[in-house]
Order: sequence, then C-alpha cells, then structure tokens
Amino acid sequence: MKMQAPIPILRSFDEAAARAFYVEFLGFEVEFEHRFDPDAPLYLSLRCGECALHVSEHHGDATPGSALRIEVEDVHGYCRDLNARKYKNARPGVQRQPWGFDDMKINDPAGNRLIFCTAY
Repeated sequence: MKMQAPIPILRSFDEAAARAFYVEFLGFEVEFEHRFDPDAPLYLSLRCGECALHVSEHHGDATPGSALRIEVEDVHGYCRDLNARKYKNARPGVQRQPWGFDDMKINDPAGNRLIFCTAY
C-alpha cells in the first residue's frame, strides 16, 4: 500500500491572526477553507511547496501547543526573508543543533511551535 505524507492539523483560535501568520508572514497559500455555516468555526487548508498544513478552529480537532518540524532547502535564507517582512509578532533566528540541523523556531498565534530546519 502506498501512503501519502501526513497532513498535520493545528489548532487555531483567531482567524485573522492565523491568516496573517500563515499566509502573509510565512507565505503559505490557502488551498481551501470550510465552514458548516457562516458562524461555524473555520477549517483551513494551507500549502507552501510540498508542505501541507490544516488549521482548525474546531474544538477537538487538535491540541494547542503542538510542535512540528518542516525541512526547508535553506533555513538561513527563509529566516532572512521572514525578518524582512517585519511581522510584528516574530523575529526568528536560526540555531545550530548538535544533531545536524540548523533550526528556526516560530510560535503561531495559537501557541503551536513550527521548527523550520535544514541539515548541515
């Protein structure tokens, strides 16, 4: 059986903050969004290259404070690009890890930790 890469679901509490962080700051594109009715919680599908994430306001879909690692081609270049955007809630840096990766950790507005990394 052939399996596809998993798609993590991250908890969100504030639609505007999530869009500003994932779309405007990190550069993800919205693939689709869904609500059962206009007042229902948002379920958002995002993609940046091969990386797919789902962000959900639905209670029970995910636990706030989750962490995930996302390998990128050049974490130092991505860090420079992000800092040039002057996002008011994050000024990330890169840290060399003894296990062979340079890591850039950023918390989203719901407290989920995204660790963008490149092997060295």
